[in-house]
Amino acid sequence: MLTSFMQQHLQAIVTVLSLVNPLMCSALFARIASTQSRKTQVRDSIKVVLAVLSILVLAALFGTRILHLFGISLDAFAVAGGGVLSWIGFSMLSGQSTMDSSTMHQDAVNEQHSLTPVILFAASPGTITGVITLATAQHSSELPITALVAISVAVAVMWMAILLVTSVDKTSTNSGGFFRDTVSRFMGLIVIAMGIQFALSGIRAFMITNPT
Repeated sequence: MLTSFMQQHLQAIVTVLSLVNPLMCSALFARIASTQSRKTQVRDSIKVVLAVLSILVLAALFGTRILHLFGISLDAFAVAGGGVLSWIGFSMLSGQSTMDSSTMHQDAVNEQHSLTPVILFAASPGTITGVITLATAQHSSELPITALVAISVAVAVMWMAILLVTSVDKTSTNSGGFFRDTVSRFMGLIVIAMGIQFALSGIRAFMITNPT
């Protein structure tokens, strides 16, 4: 039981980490804050962390209630969420996420130190979908501990990555491009596997609760 419990938490952490993508977030933040003082960088990084944490925690706590409000079953959302996660994973695996992040890098440079691109990248609709899907794995009457733990770990890793990248203060991002691309593709494979698992679990639960 303990092993299964720990495995569930580990899978959730890896899934949210893959969706938040701390490497891409740190590179994006470094572009935005490259001309700022260290004190300002730390202050802005805290703002990003708090914003992303708030969005994802709210999604985990109230996402299932919103589904009930619209009459959507948890099993149906698990199937739909699994499909969305798989699509995101295929995009990461094919390298589309890398190209999208490059476009966001350029947008960030054009936007006078706006932190919005980093927040939207970390707390994207795909990440929110993944968090709600993780929360639906537990009963609606229970606190989504697994999702909350995964969110906390992912946001903490993102913050550490941001602080590390900004402290190194490299002017060239090409040297880390291959590494980020490789990690992103590997994470994409994990997201695909988790998405398929969520979808199959939702289908199985639906078949059990709605036998023909």
